[in-house]
Parts: sequence; structure tokens; C-alpha cells
Amino acid sequence: MSGGSAEWFRAARFGLFVHFGLYSLAARHEWVRSREAMPDADYDRYLERFDPDRFDAASLARAAREAGMRYAVLTAKHHDGFCLFGSAHTDYTSVQAVGRDLVAEFAAAMRAEGLRVGLYYSLLDWRHPDFTIDRHHPLRDSVTPEEAAGRDMARYRAYLHEQVRELLTGYDPDLLFFDFTYPEKGPAEWGSAELMAMVRELRPGIVVNDRLGIPGDYVTPEQYQPDAPLTRDGAEVMWEACHTLNGSWGYDRDNHDYKSPDLLVRMLVQSVACGGNLLLNVGPTGRGELDPRAAGTLRAIGAWTSPHARAVHGAGPSAYEPPPNALYTQRGDRLYLHLLAWPLKHVHLPGLAGRVRYAQLLHDGSEVRMRELDGGDHEHNNLAPPGREPGTLTLTLPVVRPDVLLPVVELVLRAEEA
Repeated sequence: MSGGSAEWFRAARFGLFVHFGLYSLAARHEWVRSREAMPDADYDRYLERFDPDRFDAASLARAAREAGMRYAVLTAKHHDGFCLFGSAHTDYTSVQAVGRDLVAEFAAAMRAEGLRVGLYYSLLDWRHPDFTIDRHHPLRDSVTPEEAAGRDMARYRAYLHEQVRELLTGYDPDLLFFDFTYPEKGPAEWGSAELMAMVRELRPGIVVNDRLGIPGDYVTPEQYQPDAPLTRDGAEVMWEACHTLNGSWGYDRDNHDYKSPDLLVRMLVQSVACGGNLLLNVGPTGRGELDPRAAGTLRAIGAWTSPHARAVHGAGPSAYEPPPNALYTQRGDRLYLHLLAWPLKHVHLPGLAGRVRYAQLLHDGSEVRMRELDGGDHEHNNLAPPGREPGTLTLTLPVVRPDVLLPVVELVLRAEEA
């Protein structure tokens, strides 16, 4: 780790990502300005109508906490350059537009619910007059060569650094999520080394991601799910998989390709089982509230995390090998068996015979019987399950699958096995 204190991040395991801005009014993806190559005048119609009257940070924070999340990250500034905070360096802000500092509202509400505060800051800025034209820029086909030549990344770089300073000194975030480095622009354009040094100086305990083009505290796989611990130079690293509900980060009214709550819970558990976090995104509507599908998904996840929280928060990978169609997470002397597929009556756990003191279904605390099968009379008894490899522990489960998104068996290990 480059610096900072990340134990809270490692233990949290589950966070909320919030993408909100002018693009939310367009309701067709957060990259709408680039995709449709909009000039300033066309995009400004969203600025003129920006009125987040339904943006209730307290309700959002409560929804995050009830979903089992322990931190939340808000887009303080996205690629379009519009800021959800007051800035001395631009008028292109929610404070100027509607008199509201949404970052301040967000930070206060999250802390009131006991959540850590993260802020997203885009390194791109399609509004700033000195941000040079590249393939992502919405003016890539409309600015003359003479106009493009007058842009100066050094001036933009100074602006970028000063805005990050404003976020650090004004809101005391626990986490910074920078976005993003790409072939046309990287550490030299962002002044990444100097920027990181300033961040560490102003907020020594902060956790910073890896998208400045230089190493950060954790890595950020996006829209794919790691199925093994992530490493750099042979050493395991902290990581956070960031995912959308439906493929779009900002509000996308007509995108209905939603992930189901049970899939999202499996993704969360797989992240923890591989030593990572899950950062799950919502994109509030143009008026600032969660749409019914997003709100319902968070409630459904919360119905699972409420009784299963200790299998996720503060948990991590286990050295034990899970059986097929299952995942293990572990927290001290508690080993959690997450059953991705529900077996008929029996599940066999390699290497755990003699190592478990007690077993129970986690959601209701009901005992799960366990034994070691020697299979001695199987040859003459078609009603008995066959024996297993020595050291295998067999659990006897109910025939009917519990009515939870992902059933979990809590195994209490003997002290010497933890």
C-alpha cells in the first residue's frame, strides 16, 4: 500500500457508488455528451433545467446502510466538468445552479448513518477551455485546429489540483476515486505524482484508487468479477470491483438490463471470498431520487445482508477448499459456507472432519447436523450415502431451500483450527 490507513476499507467489503449530474436529466447514459458530440450550447439545456428537488441525501444514506453497505462514493465531478460542490475556480457547479452543495449534503448524511465517505473526481473535463481535444471529447469534430491549439494542459492541470485540494480540505473524505488514465492522457498530463503527494499531505489517512496511472492503495476492476485474489508482482493487493445495476452508471431510463438481487449477492460474496470489495452503483433520476427498480434492489440485498452481515463485514478469504457450487468466507473462528446451488440433503466438506464444533444456518440460527461418513455398510444399503475421503465432514441440510437470496451455513471452528 502506498500510504494511508485502509483497515476500515478492507473490513467494509460493500459500498455504494452514486453517479449523479447533468447527464441524469438526459437519461441516456453518463457519456451522453461524448456519444452525441454535443456542443456546450446543447448540453447547457440540462444546466438550465437542473433542479434536484428529490435528491435527499439522508434517504440515500439510510438506503445504503440498510442494504448492508459501509461506505459510499459520490461523483463530485464527472467527465462533463459539472461540479456538485462549490468551487472558487469555476461557476459550473450545483451551488451556482441551484444554491445547493450536494457533496456537503452527501458527506453529512453518510456520516450520520455511520458510513465512510468517498468522493469520485474525474480527471477529464469536457467543459474546461484548456482540456485538450482528444477522441473522447465531445468537440472532437467541431473545434477548429486553431482553437484546439490554444488549449493548455498545464493550466488545466493546475485547475485539477486546486479542485482536489478543495475536496480534501472542505469535505475530509475517507476515500478518493480518481477516473481515469488512458492512452492519450496519463500521469504527465495529470501531474499524478505531485497530486498524490498533495493528497497524502492534506489527508494522510485517506484511501486512494489506482487510476492516476501510478500505484494507489487498491485496484479497481470495472464491470467484471474477479474469481481469484488479485496480485501485483506476486503479492496480493486490495481491490474493489465496481459494478452497475444495469450497465449504465448514470440514470439510463430505457436500459432495463438489470442484474438480479441474488446475482448481486453472489458477486458480493465472491468478492469477499477473493479478498476484495464490491462497490455497487446507482444512478439517481434527473430529479435526484432512486428509481423504483434501484430502490427495490437495494432493499432486496438488505434483506439478505441484515441476517448475514457477519459473513461479509470483516470477513475475507479462507484457506479451506470449498465443495463444488459453494464459496467460503472466514472471520476468525467462523467459517461461512455460501451455497450457490442447494444440494439434496447432504453437502460434503473436504478437510473439515474433527475441526468444527457447531454448524447452523446463519439466517435463522437453526442447527445443521454434521457427521463423518465412513460408508461401511454402503455396499449392502442403497439408502445410505457412500463414504468420503478421510477428513470429510458431511452436513445434513433440510430438503427445502431456505427462502433467502443465498443460503449460508455458519461453521464454528475449534479454537486450534481458526
